[in-house]
Amino acid sequence: PAGLREMAAEAAGAEALLPGQLRRLAEAQAALTERLRRRVMCVPRARKHVKLAWRTRLGCVLQEEESAHARTKDLLTKESEKLDFALGEVEVLSRQLKREKQIFEKTLDSVKSKALAELTQKDKLINKCNEIKSHIVKQEDVLKDKENEIQALQRCITQQKRMLKCIQKQQELYIAQVLEKKQRKGFK
Repeated sequence: PAGLREMAAEAAGAEALLPGQLRRLAEAQAALTERLRRRVMCVPRARKHVKLAWRTRLGCVLQEEESAHARTKDLLTKESEKLDFALGEVEVLSRQLKREKQIFEKTLDSVKSKALAELTQKDKLINKCNEIKSHIVKQEDVLKDKENEIQALQRCITQQKRMLKCIQKQQELYIAQVLEKKQRKGFK
């Protein structure tokens, strides 16, 4: 009975590690082992003389249960090792993912700041371009005003040239008339 209790205690400790179906199998075997142990313990002392066949049968059943329990325990150990390995792999992959995420976030922040700087530079260039366009429009207006002024001055010069020619013709006529009068007076 003491050996059965130890095996039941080991089975109870192993239950916490078993996943799904293995845990249910271990629980069923542990429950059956415990029932058999109780049956053996509950047999009154007066009935100690149980038939040898019955005792042998119980011994065989108990041996089978102990053997099944040992196999389950071995399977549990193997599955626990696999689980520990998988958990180790998950931990390694989690750390790698965390590093890659940090690298990605750092790169993303760098790209965002670069894009913001380029956007700011673009806005500055657009503003400068608009200022230059505005200045060009003003200069074109000034040039048009100057061209209009030049054209007005050219018309004025042309008109003054005509007036000057007219005055020169009148002067020439006047000089010619004065000379003609002098010549007539001189001949008389």
